[in-house]
Amino acid sequence: MGKTYLIAGASGGIGNETARILKAQGHLVINLGRTPNEICDKFVEHDFTSGQPMPDIDTPIHGLVYAPGSITLKPFASLSEQDFLTEFNLNVMGAVATIKKVAANLKRNQGSVVLFSSVAAQTGLSYHASISTSKGAIEGLTRALAAEFAPDIRVNAVAPSLTDTKLAAPLLSSDLKRQANADRHQLKRIGTPSDIARAAVFLLESDWITGQIIGVNGGMGTVLK
Repeated sequence: MGKTYLIAGASGGIGNETARILKAQGHLVINLGRTPNEICDKFVEHDFTSGQPMPDIDTPIHGLVYAPGSITLKPFASLSEQDFLTEFNLNVMGAVATIKKVAANLKRNQGSVVLFSSVAAQTGLSYHASISTSKGAIEGLTRALAAEFAPDIRVNAVAPSLTDTKLAAPLLSSDLKRQANADRHQLKRIGTPSDIARAAVFLLESDWITGQIIGVNGGMGTVLK
């Protein structure tokens, strides 16, 4: 029998692909965010940066995927305090508010939470100070909530490297850029939304995994060659 999953940001590349996989498995998917898509069964409008309360989700849900993201790449000297706050509010406080809203629902259904970190949280990368700060906080939040919510709710995160989505389009806007970025990875290619989404679905469905940060990164930061 199919389950019901809530995807925050299901219109983005990774969120959309996660929704597609879950739908193909016979599950019902609710899209929570600013933009509807054709894949999901239901759309609940919400802007995670608005500061407005999140709408009620009355449907029993078995899993939450928090997929909104951002890529702010600047030298540290060029980053304003507002840059850090904007990144942190979307990536961390948006996740916090969403989890708070649905935690009781997930607990009733022995559910699962999947968050998104980044390879940059564990590997020092130039011009990644603001994203590394917020994604490092996501990794800490993942482990803390996994401990606090056990055994009723599992909490894990996926930490991707560069993935071929609209968000990353400026970094992949020419053959030269694409090849240079592929060559930075030991597996010599850019990640795809499917690479990341399949890991998210795996964590949603894995009954004996919690508190883990799963790197899906083409070897970057974990393999030397």
